[in-house]
Amino acid sequence: MIQREEKEIIDRELAPTADTQEFSQFEQTLRPKAFSEYIGQHEIKRNLNVFLEASKKRKEPLEHVLLHGPAGLGKTTLAYIIANEMKASVKVTSGPAMERQGDLASVLTNLAKGDVLFIDEIHRLRPAVEEILYSAMEDYAIDIMLGKGPSARAVRLNLPRFTLIGATTKMSLLSSPLRDRFGHVFKFDFYDIEDIKKIILRSAKILECEIEDSAGQRLAECSRQTPRIANRLLRRARDFAEYNGQKSIKRDMVYKTLESLGIDALGLDSMDRKILETMTDKFKGGPVGLNTIASALSEEQATIEDIYEPFLIQLGFMERTARGRLVTERGYEHIGREMPKIKQRTMI
Repeated sequence: MIQREEKEIIDRELAPTADTQEFSQFEQTLRPKAFSEYIGQHEIKRNLNVFLEASKKRKEPLEHVLLHGPAGLGKTTLAYIIANEMKASVKVTSGPAMERQGDLASVLTNLAKGDVLFIDEIHRLRPAVEEILYSAMEDYAIDIMLGKGPSARAVRLNLPRFTLIGATTKMSLLSSPLRDRFGHVFKFDFYDIEDIKKIILRSAKILECEIEDSAGQRLAECSRQTPRIANRLLRRARDFAEYNGQKSIKRDMVYKTLESLGIDALGLDSMDRKILETMTDKFKGGPVGLNTIASALSEEQATIEDIYEPFLIQLGFMERTARGRLVTERGYEHIGREMPKIKQRTMI
C-alpha cells in the first residue's frame, strides 16, 4: 500500500527512457512504425501478430508483454509498434525514474482505457515500487493509504484495463512474482547479417543517402548484429562521404570509416580488443572475475557486462564460467595471441 497525505500524489511528466534520451528527433525518423516495416525478429513478430489480432477480436487490451535481450535490438521500437497496432496511446517511463511508490501510482492513475504503459529497464524498479505493479497488472487496481496514524484508511483505486510492456537487458534480475505476471514473454536475439543489411538500406533510403550494395554489406558485417550500431555506422560513413565530396557511400569509403573508428572486420572496436588483450596478457586468459577485468581497464563493471561481453560471447571469443571469464582459442587467434598449450589441453 502507498502511504501519503491526501492529494500528495501529483502528476509528473514521465521521465524519458535510456533509449529516448539517446535517440534524437533525427534518429526517431529511422524507427519503423508498423510490423510491415520492422525487419528481423521474425518469430516474435509472427506470434505478436496472432496475439494482437486475437485481442482485437475479443475487444480487449493485449495481455502484458515482457521484452528481454541485449541493448540496441529494437525492444523500444517494438513497444511503439505494438501501441500503434492497438491504436492506443503509449506512456513511456523507466525503472530508475520510478523512485517512490507515488511516482508509479501517479502514472497508473492517469492511464486511459486501452493505453500502453512502457517501462524500460524494468529490472531496476525498487522492490517497494514493484509491489504496486502486482495488483495493477492482475486486478487493475492499486491500494492507497490516506492519512497517517490511527486515522489512516485504505482506499482501493480501480484502474482502466491497460497493457504493460516491460523491457529489460537483465532477465535474471527480474523477481519471479513480476516475471510471472506477464502474459507474453519474448527474447530478442542478435540479427543475422542479411537483416542488418536490409535495415541499413532502409535507413539510407529514409535519410536520402545513396549507398552501394557492397558498402551496405560491409557495414552490416561490422555492426555487431545490432540495428542501433548499424544505423550509427551508416551515419558516420555518410559523414566521411560528404567530407570527401562523395555523393554516395562506396565500399572503399566504408573501409576508411571503419579504420578511422578503430572497428575491425568482425565489428570489434578498441575496447573489445582491449578486454581480450587484458585477459590474455595480464591474467593468462582467465578464469578472471568481472570485477578484476573492470578494475584493470578502469571501466564500470556494468558497461563491460551489458555492452561488450554479450557480443564477445556471441562470437565465441569469451566464455562465462562459475570461476570467471575465459578467453577461448578463437579469441586468442583474433587478437594475434597464441593460446598456451596447457590451456588448450584444459579446454579440450
